[in-house]
Amino acid sequence: MDITLHRPGELTAADRAAWTAMQSKAHLHGSPELANPFLSPEFTLAMGRCRRGVRIAVVREDGEPAAFFPFQRSVTGVGRAVGLGVSDSQGLVHRPGFEWDARDLLRACGLSVWEFDHLAGGQEPFEAEASGSFPSPVMDVDQGYETYLRVLRERSPKFTRTTLAKDRKLARDTGEVRYVHDERDPEALATLMEWKSAQYRRTGRSDRFAHAWINRLVQQLFHTSSEPFAGILSVLYAGGKPVAAHFGLRSERVLACWFPAYDPAFAKFSPGLILHLRMAEAAAADGIAYLDLGRGQKEYKDSLKTRELTVHEGWVTRRHPVALGHRARRAPVRALRNTVLSRPEFFGPADKLLKRMGKIRSGG
Repeated sequence: MDITLHRPGELTAADRAAWTAMQSKAHLHGSPELANPFLSPEFTLAMGRCRRGVRIAVVREDGEPAAFFPFQRSVTGVGRAVGLGVSDSQGLVHRPGFEWDARDLLRACGLSVWEFDHLAGGQEPFEAEASGSFPSPVMDVDQGYETYLRVLRERSPKFTRTTLAKDRKLARDTGEVRYVHDERDPEALATLMEWKSAQYRRTGRSDRFAHAWINRLVQQLFHTSSEPFAGILSVLYAGGKPVAAHFGLRSERVLACWFPAYDPAFAKFSPGLILHLRMAEAAAADGIAYLDLGRGQKEYKDSLKTRELTVHEGWVTRRHPVALGHRARRAPVRALRNTVLSRPEFFGPADKLLKRMGKIRSGG
């Protein structure tokens, strides 16, 4: 087994093609999670243009690529999953049957620790070091939209009936309702980002779009489109104006949901839910197997999902003082956050406090 390290721009066209081929065939070999677009070479390349320290370990066996391991590295040897904090799927993309030792891989990469928070399923050498596991709900559309809708009616009859009724009411009250699955208008993307920033502030969350590198990343991915990967902006229009939008990433088999938002003036119509149903219909027509709604407890995800994947967070560490120090600093913060998010008696008061603080900050 031979391991070489590369900056994103140094990856050859042949290696990129091999990486994509591994993802394309992953569902045939019992590893469908590897098909997630956050694990695609295009996402890592975009991250490399926006953040320092992005590297790719290429593992070869008998001279042929066997695995690709993207990561971010600090000068002290602290490693993080590429896009930690914004990426919803992380890990090593590999060919069927490939086995690896996590610590040997870290040693070859010059890492004392590798931190992850959305580790994809089926990564046993990394999973062994996970500190927590979390559900990531999905919407299965591989059997077609009508089949998905039938399953949804069986699981959540009231929710489905109400959402479809609101779709019709939106049309009656505002005029023509139009859905664009792959909107190429940059102004629509700017509107979505404004809505999302306002939502973050309103609910007391950290505004991701206040970070210049996240803005650059989204803009780059918006302009990235190929057969195996694309940034997809989906917009719901009513009466000629946008009322809900979503920006996510698409691979051949998976649409990863990322940044959804809507105009609060239309909240009574639940335009975000209507948008997700339209997205599911269009994704099914495009041959997508499922929409990954991402880790996180949200009522709308519970209503729309058909099943759940599992993602993991934690650290893989070598015996190294830098690794021990990093874990000692990060573990208490992670534990506190997860306790608040997983315990209703804590989450409710904390959520209300965040929203109250958000109103104060925004002058509301």
